[in-house]
Amino acid sequence: MIRAVLFDFYNTLGRFDPPREKIQADACAEFGIEVTYEGITRGYALADSFMAQESARQPLWTRSDSARAAFFGEYQRLLLDGAGVEVSHELALQVFTRVRDTPRGYALYDDVLPALRSLKSRGTILGLLTNNRGDVNALCLDMGLSPLLDFAVSSEDVGAGKPDPAIFLEALRRAGTEPRETIHVGDQYDTDVKGAREVGIHPVLLDRDNMKIGDTDCPRILGMGELPSLVEAVGQEA
Repeated sequence: MIRAVLFDFYNTLGRFDPPREKIQADACAEFGIEVTYEGITRGYALADSFMAQESARQPLWTRSDSARAAFFGEYQRLLLDGAGVEVSHELALQVFTRVRDTPRGYALYDDVLPALRSLKSRGTILGLLTNNRGDVNALCLDMGLSPLLDFAVSSEDVGAGKPDPAIFLEALRRAGTEPRETIHVGDQYDTDVKGAREVGIHPVLLDRDNMKIGDTDCPRILGMGELPSLVEAVGQEA
């Protein structure tokens, strides 16, 4: 039986508002770079995978300013390369700086609240497990998630981010469940899937853009609407 479901936040429950595709397209246009939304989506799949791998190797906030600049320049270069545009590392960093400085907030995906309400109605314990820094409880309140979530754990709370076992173990402690009774849902294989699996939690990969077809060694869903039935199925097998 599955008693608890944990969720990543960014690209799982929430997204940037305005959407990151628009932010990227507008920033690129300022430098005379033409990109399509479809290209940016492909580019983000490549760049976000790079970010997950690098975060697993060494959390970004522990790196020097110059190392972070090098990382984000490469992140943006990979993003544009995936979108079909080759640029220098220097230009990529300039574009990234413009993207970073663009005012934005967060918005929930349309399928999030119905899925969480369905799980909550069954008595499932729900938790947020995120590498986002800052006051995640305030974020949950602003997003309207607080009435549905039993707790939220951030990398800042435990001094370690996914895929480090510490953040998953803290989530298990707060949920009061065993790993075999728990599912973690996230959009990144290297941080979400590998991290959950290392401590025995059932991983579920959320692939909203249908671009992670190769990551087939765990359940993969294209939207949160698929989750309640999957939770039930995993619980029957566990």
